[in-house]
Amino acid sequence: MPDFGGSDLDAFRTKARAWLEENFPASLRRDPSAVTETEASAAKPTGDVALWKERMGAKGWGVPTWPTQYGGGGLSRAEARVLAEEMAAIGAPNPIGGMGVIMFGPTLLEYGDEEQKQRHIPPIVKGELRWCQGFSEPGAGSDLASLQTKATDVGDHWLVSGSKIWTSGAHLADWCFCLVRTDPAKKHEGISFLLIDMRSPGVETRPIRLINDSTPFCETFFTDVMVPKANLVGPLNGGWTLAKRLLQHERQGISGANAQPGAAGPGQVPGPPLDVLARDYGGVDEDGRLADPDLRTRLTRRMMEERAFQLTGRRAAVESRSNSGPSAVSSVLKNVGSWVRQERAELAVEILGAQGLGWSGGAYSDDELATIKAMLRSKSGTIAGGSQEVQNNIISKRILGLPEATQGR
Repeated sequence: MPDFGGSDLDAFRTKARAWLEENFPASLRRDPSAVTETEASAAKPTGDVALWKERMGAKGWGVPTWPTQYGGGGLSRAEARVLAEEMAAIGAPNPIGGMGVIMFGPTLLEYGDEEQKQRHIPPIVKGELRWCQGFSEPGAGSDLASLQTKATDVGDHWLVSGSKIWTSGAHLADWCFCLVRTDPAKKHEGISFLLIDMRSPGVETRPIRLINDSTPFCETFFTDVMVPKANLVGPLNGGWTLAKRLLQHERQGISGANAQPGAAGPGQVPGPPLDVLARDYGGVDEDGRLADPDLRTRLTRRMMEERAFQLTGRRAAVESRSNSGPSAVSSVLKNVGSWVRQERAELAVEILGAQGLGWSGGAYSDDELATIKAMLRSKSGTIAGGSQEVQNNIISKRILGLPEATQGR
């Protein structure tokens, strides 16, 4: 759909505002975090959280620009921005998210066949199923193309054996989009993109406890897992092309440059904005300014950097239209976004002072405890979706056109 402007966009804003007022549960206005908390747990949503998810899923506005033929909202990018603004204005979080929305769905829309789209896209639109990503392996991290999980053709199905590491949410997932080796004689050209039902016999997950006391990552083991031939996405041995495209979507999502209301990312700081936090914990002078002049300067710089980053993300999104999606610029956004979130999380802990040193106990509020854990979690942002060093290589080669380094120099 083309972007609309002027009166057409004003009319859509009025329409979106009216729908949100009628359908967004009043209870979630007081506690919007209930949506993201449910999404991060194994519990199924109930009450108003379930109602809000059902309504947004039926409307297709959880994925506003996806095609209506698969249940998406069918909105233009301009309309989607208006919708995001109206949701933010009333504190309405997007209840439809996860890897199916950020990574797999856009990739399937581009590379999947019609039967695969009809089967998998509608449940993603409605938030009915969870997806996880089977890419990294114990011996294939930064050098992902050296992966060894193999899929053997046994006639009417694939037989998958191997292991993955850092599989986010695997213990909660219904499905996995997985890179497997289908030709051991080739490296990049011997990889295929396969969809695996996580409830299949032979699939085992083991959560990994992190420094912030959460378990978002897993070890995932596949032992002679039977996978239907129809679950191959794209051409046989053509998975590396899909993987590169999916990683562009992932990096743009991790960057947070185009975050929707309620979107969460590594290091997202809970509670009030930093300026409000600084006033609550640092106090103000007789003129109503933050009492600490150094904190005023650092907070102002941080807010400017975040604003510049968001505007850059919007510009990149507009420029990506001619490329039909994210480009290598997503590596720039991913690196900068990770740094912005880390700096913000560290500043939040510093503002809390001694209250930012807690781990448990009644002397600390829930937000204070969550802030220190969010700071620790933010450190993974420079690794997730490809390390900072990998992104720098992509930027140097694909954006700056620099030659590859020569061994021995």
